[in-house]
Amino acid sequence: MAGVSSCMKYSMFIFNFLFWVCGSIILGVSIWIRVSKGAQQELEIDSSLFAGVDLLIAVGSVIMVLGFLGCCGAIKESRCMLLLFFIGLLLILILQVTGGILGAVYRSQIETSLNKTLLASVGSLQSSTEESKAFQENFQKFERTNKCCGLLHGPEDWGKNFASNKICECESQDSSTDICTVFQGRYIYKTPCGDVIIKYLKDHLLIIMGIAFGLAVIEILGLGFSMSLYCQIQRK
Repeated sequence: MAGVSSCMKYSMFIFNFLFWVCGSIILGVSIWIRVSKGAQQELEIDSSLFAGVDLLIAVGSVIMVLGFLGCCGAIKESRCMLLLFFIGLLLILILQVTGGILGAVYRSQIETSLNKTLLASVGSLQSSTEESKAFQENFQKFERTNKCCGLLHGPEDWGKNFASNKICECESQDSSTDICTVFQGRYIYKTPCGDVIIKYLKDHLLIIMGIAFGLAVIEILGLGFSMSLYCQIQRK
């Protein structure tokens, strides 16, 4: 009877040990952010972002469990653990591919939904309530950093609030460039911040797709190694 390849066995163990370590780091950092008020203040994370932190906790937990199954399955030559590892990794790959397909199919709808969200935020720029003022101050910092104005329609999004402070005003070194325009006798940035946000998401979509493709390749290799090891143990 054919034996189990030691090279494949220990390669599988090392691969899944690193997998488990990555899951532990993600889980540990996510829990720290979730429970530590100091971390939330330092990273400027509010309750609206807790869903993303909770998702990271779930992802870290799943990666830890899969890494554990892969490590123990390889070192103990357990077909049951290897099969569970294979099924779990296969489900993740299917979900990943499904998410990518849905993202590509509904890309235009996602952009439309983002525009609706931005449109809803225009009201906060035109409001004079205390809650809106906090949003406006943060948004003005975003405008200065990204050299943009308003959300969808430029300075018009600010309504009557545009006359106050130095909203959207170009810095002295930018006033003579083509990123500025004249509005109500002031030099302001002419690009709406909504365009900047959408461009940022589109540019980083390629990076996300690249990461997802790289993960898919690693997952397929993991599936191949686990099934090969499973078959070798079965023939042993």
